[in-house]
Parts: sequence; C-alpha cells; structure tokens
Amino acid sequence: MNKRIDLHMHSLFSDGELLPSELARRAHVLGHDTIAITDHIDSSNVGVIPNLIHAIEDINDNWDINVLPGAEITHAPVEAIDKLARKARELGAKIVVVHGETLHEPVIEGTNSVAVNCADVDILAHPGLINKDDVEIAKKNDVALEISGRKGHSLTNGHVAKLGVEVGVNLVIDTDSHSPDDLITFQEAKLIGLGSGLTEREVMKALVESPKRIIKKRR
Repeated sequence: MNKRIDLHMHSLFSDGELLPSELARRAHVLGHDTIAITDHIDSSNVGVIPNLIHAIEDINDNWDINVLPGAEITHAPVEAIDKLARKARELGAKIVVVHGETLHEPVIEGTNSVAVNCADVDILAHPGLINKDDVEIAKKNDVALEISGRKGHSLTNGHVAKLGVEVGVNLVIDTDSHSPDDLITFQEAKLIGLGSGLTEREVMKALVESPKRIIKKRR
C-alpha cells in the first residue's frame, strides 16, 4: 500500500491552525509516510526554523512518521529570494519551497523566474500560469513544480501539469495544508493528479518518485 508524501504544509509557526505534533499525528492517521512542515518565511521570521526543528525532533524520535523541517519563502521581494533560501538551508531547512505566482494571490511578478534559478529551492509551489521558459529552467536546475490540492491555488493545475509533462520537469502533488480539513489521503491526492490531466503513471511519479528524489537529494 502506498503512503502519502506531502512536502508542503503549515503549522502554528506561521498561519497554520495546528501545532507540528498535531499536524504530524493527523497526517499519520491518514496514512502519511513523510511530511515537510514548510512554514511561511521572509526576513522577519526566518529564524523560527530552529524552533521548528526542536519540535520535529520529538516527533521523529517517538512516532512512526518522518517529519522534515522546511520553509516556504512567501511574498518576499524577488531580490531577497536567493538570500532567504540560502539562510533557510543554513538554519536546517531540508525542504525549501517558494510561493509561486498563483492566480489566487497578488504574488510579485518575476517570483517564478527567480525561484527556478535558485540552487537552494526544491519546489516552486502553485506556480500559476508559469511560462514554458521557466519550466525548462526548472527542469535544468532540478526544481519541482507543484500540483496543488489547495482551493484557489489549484485553478491552474491543468496548465502546470500539461507544460510539466511536455517539458519533462519533476512534478509533485502537495496540499499546502493549513487546517485539518486540508489533509488528504493517498487516493484523494491521486484524484487531484488525474483531474489535472496526468496519466496514472505520471500521477504515481508525482506522488512517489519525485518527492522521494527531493528528500534523497537533501539528506
């Protein structure tokens, strides 16, 4: 039986509703093998990452779920993204996500282009109507693009999936969970992938192979 890997979630360390331990517990009950807690950061709070790591250590030492510390660079000036990604990595973030140019929020134009050129970025989340040039750069620089399970951000899943498959970039299916209701099972994640236009084989790659590859890369 396949278990979920979700590399984009939020806790009370930013705007999520749950403590890291409750988030991990709920994910475990729903059949998750691995989650990354990627709370929103900019220069004002990047220093929260060590506190998140302390909470995660208690979980990993005692429960049968793997929790990775991460960060999501969110609405930061594009000029600061590379610096923030590097700092997050130095502070112990294993998964670095950039909040892409979703149609659902007024993200600064150019965020996608900077993110896919950053060596410390693993995932460009909900990248909206990303252009083909940036998708090709993402492939070259090994930055995965996200198919989102979150309301609003999911509006362009079909566009992202189509370009992603055409170019051959790695895709991942994440929830961007902020509340208990955002968490989903493996089967529900599979349906999101199929609904975006991916084949069953492509969905399985996005759910299993691509996230495992990211985790292995950042060990």
